Amino acid sequence: MSHDTVLFLDEIQATPHAIQALRYFFEIKPELAVISAGSLLEFALADHHFSMPVGRIEYYHLGPMTFSEFLTALEPKLVSYCTEFKIDQTIPLTAHQKLIKRQREYLFVGGMPEAVQVFIETGALGEVTAVHRSIAETYQDDFSKYASKKDLVLMQRVFRQIPRIIGQKVKYSNISKEDRSREVKAVIDLLVKARVCHQVFHSHCSGVPLMADINENVYKLLFMDVGMAAYLSGLDWIALQALDGQALVNEGKLAEQFVGQHLVNPFDPPRLTYWLREAKSANAEVDYVTASGSQVVPIEVKAGKSGTLKSLQQFVVNKHTDLCIRFDLNPPNIGRITHAARVSDGSVPASYTLMSLPLYIVEELPRLVNEIRMG
Repeated sequence: MSHDTVLFLDEIQATPHAIQALRYFFEIKPELAVISAGSLLEFALADHHFSMPVGRIEYYHLGPMTFSEFLTALEPKLVSYCTEFKIDQTIPLTAHQKLIKRQREYLFVGGMPEAVQVFIETGALGEVTAVHRSIAETYQDDFSKYASKKDLVLMQRVFRQIPRIIGQKVKYSNISKEDRSREVKAVIDLLVKARVCHQVFHSHCSGVPLMADINENVYKLLFMDVGMAAYLSGLDWIALQALDGQALVNEGKLAEQFVGQHLVNPFDPPRLTYWLREAKSANAEVDYVTASGSQVVPIEVKAGKSGTLKSLQQFVVNKHTDLCIRFDLNPPNIGRITHAARVSDGSVPASYTLMSLPLYIVEELPRLVNEIRMG
């Protein structure tokens, strides 16, 4: 057998014990490259008890195509405006407008490879909807292989409901009033393990690491893909295309999903956090909070060209942070913001650096934040 031979085992979740057998390929045929693939693998493993071939296999999660990959496939000449962007530069208006258009298309098409391929080949968004429908039906059909009839109904309900509650603090009763909270939670935990959805935990954000300061009972959910989320939410392309910048503020959950799925690290378990302050007359919420070195960085997502920054300003006052990020539809900009923030006994002065970035540059955020830190 030549050293350039690859053995590919597809749909391995259909025979979970084959996973256990992978160790023997490693031990007996170390020269043979073996790749296995399967969806909802965590569902299959949940009902099987055998020793895993620790140290013999490596796991890789294949998530949806990113916006830059989508852009590379459709209009590659635009990619460099994102990857080569510097914080002291501007993006030509024509390029900015084209990138906004492609980013809005991505909200509908998403990053599922088949959906992107159909869009490239046909340009017909109706055909993309058919792909999303097929993928959603396939997932829900696959649930039946791993769940009892009662659990299946709940699992399918949770799957359909998650896209409708993106950006909201999870309340189990809002997902299903007919099932116990612990049952709904168990289904969510399984979907999270399978990366059908991702939890974004509330962190007190007192310092790094942010995950050490989370409340595991307070979280919101992201779906696996923004295009699938748009489809399951019932938003069609005609409606999305007709929305102007102001109207899109009401569709902020898609923008929040878009940013969130690009902040998820595909090589590690997702560890996203946000900040929430619940008070009688002083609620505040920052969509995401990340860290660069020892610096805590809050992130606000605006789906249109305008929107207030009250929550971001409250975060600055409470956590004494100096750098804040805003994603919206405007061209990039960075500047110093000084304002008077309300507190219980009046107001206090606050000052911070606000880096405002167009949504389509989200993948460059770690690099840009690091440039500011090092600069």
